[in-house]
Amino acid sequence: MIRVSNLVKHHGPARILDGISIEARAGEVTALVGPSGGGKSTLLRCINALEPFQEGEITVGEVTLTGGRPAPHGTLLRLRRVVGMVFQQFNLFPHMTALENVMAGPRHALGRPRAEVEPRARELLARVGLKDKCDARPGQLSGGQQQRVAIARALAVNPVAILFDEPTSALDPAMAREVLTVMRDLARDGQTMIVVTHDMGFAAQAHVVHLMERGRVMWSGPPGERPGDHAQ
Repeated sequence: MIRVSNLVKHHGPARILDGISIEARAGEVTALVGPSGGGKSTLLRCINALEPFQEGEITVGEVTLTGGRPAPHGTLLRLRRVVGMVFQQFNLFPHMTALENVMAGPRHALGRPRAEVEPRARELLARVGLKDKCDARPGQLSGGQQQRVAIARALAVNPVAILFDEPTSALDPAMAREVLTVMRDLARDGQTMIVVTHDMGFAAQAHVVHLMERGRVMWSGPPGERPGDHAQ
């Protein structure tokens, strides 16, 4: 589903990502864990072409990004149609209702009419427990509710994979539980996900965990194993 090969990203002499190679299989949850500053969020942003990288290759389905080359506009459009992104700070459009936020991708990126996408958007809001919040704007919602709208928005383009960048780090424990419940439900339904998280309880339920430090993958394996069980 997603393959990252020998990915290198640097700012000047500093290597932010230093030869990263990972795979995320279809229908599985991949967790990226490790100390802050290890490159986890940067890796997600490279996968979604939000940041360029200098060396290596990223393949998502049939879309390939190559280090050192700007991605053509058509490639970016195809990538946006197969990968959803959920950010730490929600990134909802403040002037739009929850329903309009969820419809934004299908309407503006895919060019579909409102009459076609609205039923699906309402269905997605109901799925994340916000059926009665369709007409609410982000400022009228709690942080947990805003993040659940963001998840519904990511699902609206029917992505093959969703990238989550520390989706609960800006939330209090009760709101975080709301969001994690939705994510666990998606995992049970076989949604492919790569999740940057400091929540080790969630990471323990992933299929594969990658421990990142200083821009490198220091250990990879099932969450039930210990980092020392296998040498890199």
